[in-house]
Amino acid sequence: MPRLLAIADPHLSKVQGKSMSIFGGNWQGHPNIFFERWQNTVRPDDTVLIAGDISWGMKLEDALPDLNDIHALNGNKIIIRGNHDYWWGSISKVRAALPSSIKALQHDSMLVGDVAILGSRGWTAPGSEDFTLEDEKIYKRELERLELAKRSLQGLHYARVVLMLHYPPTNGAFEASGFTKFIQELAPDAVVYGHLHGIDQTRVLRQWDGVPLHYVAADAVRFVPQVILEEI
Repeated sequence: MPRLLAIADPHLSKVQGKSMSIFGGNWQGHPNIFFERWQNTVRPDDTVLIAGDISWGMKLEDALPDLNDIHALNGNKIIIRGNHDYWWGSISKVRAALPSSIKALQHDSMLVGDVAILGSRGWTAPGSEDFTLEDEKIYKRELERLELAKRSLQGLHYARVVLMLHYPPTNGAFEASGFTKFIQELAPDAVVYGHLHGIDQTRVLRQWDGVPLHYVAADAVRFVPQVILEEI
């Protein structure tokens, strides 16, 4: 049976040539280790959610070599935008350029088997250090985008729901936010997120109101895509 897996923050850089080694020993062997462990884990009929920060490319044409490398990997892929995906512009242009095994979500949803996948980037939650008025604007806009994604579920026939975020849904103190309220109202079967690097694993949020939260930043999971649902 095909499975649903997830990973975030591959931070590929074929054109930009940006090394991740400056971010610590967790990135030793990157990017080759990312490709190797993906192929050792993912089956051809699996689907993998990639929760943002995919390529350091500044323009779509710069990101395409990285996207083509992902396309060459096993499985189907669903991607969302991260805060460093500067190449991600018009969603229509992104979708038109993507290789056939990669689909993009942008505050909407799609079906994989009997599972509805929806997602958006998210943002820094209120109460975070140095949270600014500009952060407040983006935070509110991202909540509106999540509501658009939720609305897009109408008319779909599904048995389970998985929510993709790039940012974690809370601040570092694990305080409630608009994102956690959204999770409570949606009651998905799972949430995946990344964005955080080099943090103490005891400071990672693993559930909210009974909903499993999967922290899947590539360096934190040793570049191994994590199984979210065993059957889809």
